[in-house]
Amino acid sequence: MKRIVLFIFLLKVLILQAQEIECLTDFEFLVKKIKDDYPGYAQKVSNENITKLLDLEKTIRNRIVKYPDSCIYYLNNYTDFFKDKHLRVKKVSGNAIVEKMQNLSDYGENYLVNYDSLKKTTMNTNGLEGIWEDFSDKIAIIRISDGNYVGIAINVYGRVKGQIMLKFIEDSVNWFKVIEYSNIKGHGTSDYIASLHLDGKVLEIHGYSKYVRETESMAYNHALLSSYIPLYPNGINTYIVALSLSDSTFYIRLPSFNNAGIETIVKKYWKEITIRPNLIIDIRNNGGGLDNYYQVILDLLYTKPYERKGVEWYASVGNIKLFEDALRKKEIRNGEDGIKWTQELLTTMKSSKGKFVIHPLMGSDKTITRDTVYPLPCKVGVIINENNASSAEQFLLSAKNSDKVMLFGNKNTAGVLDYSNAVQVSFPSKNYTLLYPMTRSRRLPDYPIDNVGIAPDVIIPLKETVQLYDRIDDWVYFVQNYLEFLK
Repeated sequence: MKRIVLFIFLLKVLILQAQEIECLTDFEFLVKKIKDDYPGYAQKVSNENITKLLDLEKTIRNRIVKYPDSCIYYLNNYTDFFKDKHLRVKKVSGNAIVEKMQNLSDYGENYLVNYDSLKKTTMNTNGLEGIWEDFSDKIAIIRISDGNYVGIAINVYGRVKGQIMLKFIEDSVNWFKVIEYSNIKGHGTSDYIASLHLDGKVLEIHGYSKYVRETESMAYNHALLSSYIPLYPNGINTYIVALSLSDSTFYIRLPSFNNAGIETIVKKYWKEITIRPNLIIDIRNNGGGLDNYYQVILDLLYTKPYERKGVEWYASVGNIKLFEDALRKKEIRNGEDGIKWTQELLTTMKSSKGKFVIHPLMGSDKTITRDTVYPLPCKVGVIINENNASSAEQFLLSAKNSDKVMLFGNKNTAGVLDYSNAVQVSFPSKNYTLLYPMTRSRRLPDYPIDNVGIAPDVIIPLKETVQLYDRIDDWVYFVQNYLEFLK
């Protein structure tokens, strides 16, 4: 028995040592890659902060040695220094996430639940104990000897079955303080508030998630989960809406620019939009996508030619090699046109290694001219919020060139646009990919957007709706009344 225990101990030591070497190798790759190929490095690393960056590198190396199984946390800790949301590390999909996590959370023990028995005895009760599910996860909550409750993973992504992930401490009737225990070393705990609703059928962890008590009817569970509107929402659910608000105002909500559905919905309502003087475009929570999907909207807004600042490609050795590899592996999109575009860029980059270059087929700054100026709509209000980023911000910069457009909101947008055209490269371990941009905007350094954002023209003084779903809220009516009164 002693030999078996010793063998297991030595095996764990060897695994940790292998993880340490692997993670340190990945970290050194990350440091070099950002320094060599990231187009924002020279601007963001200066004499004033280089010591801080070097100290961060030293700290991370030490933390990796101590906690090698928390590698991705430390890799992203490093990218966070540059304050660029186009620069980040992602897990490779399909990798066994559990092997990078602890089997035990910081709570310190696991607990296997008799699932069927707990479900049967609690599905008609109104207390905290029971089986709870949201759209992706399933947890069990049981009462423990100290009178408090623990939430145990039944089917939770990234968690081992039986792992204690939550502790509930009763604060008052149907209200609880919640401690979430991480299963990544060094992450610590997070604190929440939870409450029971609808006679114990719904559990809300405020600003985090909503769960419904599991019953024998899957249809009932799904209906309640889909229909219940949280009192303490997490704010991430926003859906497409298009409708007439009045004879003079049409409203459309576009929560992303990720697919051609945006173009489809605009064309579907084209006639209704172009017979009314006012248009409201609501892009709250739109985090971006691809520029080509919103061009049909810019057609509606256009009033006069305007200059659009282009981008410069960073002609580093690594970025040149990335394009060469893509050509060799036949990974270039758009057929012969895409190959020609890439070859032209490569020729320019190779002639100016280590510098920023403009694509020869794109020119420097581009004057945008469209064929038609539509008389209606003649006033356009665009509703924005702090979650607008990337292509959503580029849309706003283009839209603001129209004499028709005003931006409405109460905060600046996210500010994620100065460095773009992000690509992915694999780490040496193949466990992660690095997403990093290859271009910088020609607006820089005079007109930065990153970590600044785009400000609204008109401040909406009303309380912000946290959970939009497909609802029309007070902000929409504020903008409608503003446009309909405006002469």
